[in-house]
Amino acid sequence: MTVGLRWASRHALFLVFVVVVGALSIMSPTFRSVPNLVNIVEQQSIIGVVACGMLLMILLGGFDLSVGAVGAATSVIAAWTMSTSGIVPGVLASLALGAVIGLCNGLLIAKVGINPFVATLGMQSLITGVLFVFTDATPVYGVPEAFTVVGLGRIGAVPVAALIYAAVVLATWAMLRFTTLGHHIYAVGGSPEASRLAGIRVHRVTITAYTLGALAAAIGGLILLGQTSIGQPSAAQGWPLSAIAAVAIAGVALTGGSGGVGNVVIGTLLLGVVSNALNLFGISPYWQPAFTGAVIIGAVGIDMVQRRRRTS
Repeated sequence: MTVGLRWASRHALFLVFVVVVGALSIMSPTFRSVPNLVNIVEQQSIIGVVACGMLLMILLGGFDLSVGAVGAATSVIAAWTMSTSGIVPGVLASLALGAVIGLCNGLLIAKVGINPFVATLGMQSLITGVLFVFTDATPVYGVPEAFTVVGLGRIGAVPVAALIYAAVVLATWAMLRFTTLGHHIYAVGGSPEASRLAGIRVHRVTITAYTLGALAAAIGGLILLGQTSIGQPSAAQGWPLSAIAAVAIAGVALTGGSGGVGNVVIGTLLLGVVSNALNLFGISPYWQPAFTGAVIIGAVGIDMVQRRRRTS
């Protein structure tokens, strides 16, 4: 294989993204307008933040189906706290709630030994039920107007939400590349038993990864609250599949052990571009979840085929 082909293979997702954006830019003047492109980045910032947390759990060979419920719960708690005590207590309360939920998920998976699918699906149902009881299934109002800068504010032409997303991406990249925890996440995802024999505290790594994943969902919940100004208990239901799809598109092995945050960013933006294009061309929005599901199935299928080829 030539150098050019190796480079193309390594950066296939980026090339696909460039081709899609280029084609849509030619087809639609509205798509290529700066306000529309900025809007795509702003809207995808939430899923991007959640996908960074999901990446950590998928690198371990797991995932978290409760991130949507975490986002909804943290937005409701933040809205309720802000209406009574101010912005700072609301932010701290929501982040603490996200961390506690992630910690519980990690303990259930690492210590009790429950499968990630069962543990996080059960947590999602538990959180949603409690949230509906707590709010009587009605939105929570009273968010200070100053907090909307988190979701809708701009610094120059750059959305604040995008800056928060960029900060989360950089923090995730630095942790995976330069810290012991990041190296241990890759090791545990590759082989939990070999990691244990090497002296890595597998349970601690798992618990930490799930805690950080839920914390990312809580940050997403705060951005959502900044965009809508209400704590909506039924919000964020599509976050888990969208975040998993963004990670799957990025070529991250869903069985764990390999992958990086760079392609996850491209995968997140690609989902946003496709969704935006569906709207611009008047195609039913119901095709968006269908596309997301097809992406997940296709990515898993390709990953399985490649693994069979490597082992045969």
